[in-house]
Amino acid sequence: MADRDDDYANVPYIPGGTQYPARWAVAAEAFRAGMAARAELALPYGEGARQAFDLFHPPGEARGLVVFVHGGYWLRFDRSLWSHLAAGALGRGWAVAMPSYDLCPEVRIADITRQIARAVGAAAARVAGPLALVGHSAGGHLVARMAVPGVLDGAVAARLRHVMPISPVSDLRPLLETSMNADFRLDMASAEAESPVLMRPLPVPVTVWVGGDERPVFLDQARWLSRAWGAALEMTPGAHHFDVIEPLADPESAMVRRLLG
Repeated sequence: MADRDDDYANVPYIPGGTQYPARWAVAAEAFRAGMAARAELALPYGEGARQAFDLFHPPGEARGLVVFVHGGYWLRFDRSLWSHLAAGALGRGWAVAMPSYDLCPEVRIADITRQIARAVGAAAARVAGPLALVGHSAGGHLVARMAVPGVLDGAVAARLRHVMPISPVSDLRPLLETSMNADFRLDMASAEAESPVLMRPLPVPVTVWVGGDERPVFLDQARWLSRAWGAALEMTPGAHHFDVIEPLADPESAMVRRLLG
């Protein structure tokens, strides 16, 4: 189990890894302050404080909606750390929703999947037009789950134009051998039931993105999903698990251009 824990450990292998959450929080808070009236914060989509999303609007009418789902191994973080990553899509005229969700061990991963489906539906009800989903790490798992038939409401699923799992956990079975599973409470059946690699996706464009300097298991997880779904696989040379998402803040980045087509 110790070896498998190390396989999935990112912080020890990223220079200054422990400092990233504080940096994200500062950047996100400054971004929200600058958005003023174009930010609607803590919009509820379910019961409890964590079942809420922030919605950022571009100037003028939105061309569509991007939903960003954060990571943290379904165990930590919330929407407040990532607001600045909305800048890229906003700069191209899209609205951006960022939900929080309940965390393990209070809920199961399958419960979080259902919560994100509700969050996507609630956000989509507020913004017309096409829908693009992007998620990082555990959030990559969650947006991949949204691309499976029957997870989203049919009318919402029909609006999907692109799904982009970034550094996703696409096969949950290896997590059975980690100490984190004490909180996930997965068995083989529930791990298989939440593994996108074992599912057939909707006929929607999917791009799997990963950093070239990520831990080997995350390179594997990205390749597995790309191969299982016949999806495009993009790799950012030199990027690690924490900075691979930074291009989402740049309207001219290849990542944002691909996401929004």
